[in-house]
Amino acid sequence: MTDDAYLFLLDGTAAPLGVPPAAVGELACMETPAVRAWLDAHGVTATSPQLRLVPPEDTAGIPEQAERVPVPLGDEELNRLRQHSAPEAVARIEEELLAYRNCADGRDALLGRALAAGVPLNRIVELTGEDPSAVAAAAR
Repeated sequence: MTDDAYLFLLDGTAAPLGVPPAAVGELACMETPAVRAWLDAHGVTATSPQLRLVPPEDTAGIPEQAERVPVPLGDEELNRLRQHSAPEAVARIEEELLAYRNCADGRDALLGRALAAGVPLNRIVELTGEDPSAVAAAAR
């Protein structure tokens, strides 16, 4: 497995793999000189139906004979690619997990601020559904 995502060109015999880069949204790598030169060398555009993008964990599935180029993606870009590459049910649950992460980010700091502001522990537990020991631990 590699750490880079890959752009590659499907030939007529290859099974569909990856996603068209345009489906993932704006990608910084598509404007780099290396990718622009690679696209030009193969006579394709960024919106070509033959062009596909796969995340690092799927690069082994790229056909041996396929023209390919590694592309670095930022964390947000890689998350979008993985979401578009996943089956719909997996993509939906991953969205929920990301929403959970975003909601839980700063949880301990918020609990600590609530306690410091004088909100009683039992009221914080009631409002958040958190375990009383977790709320008390946040004050430390």
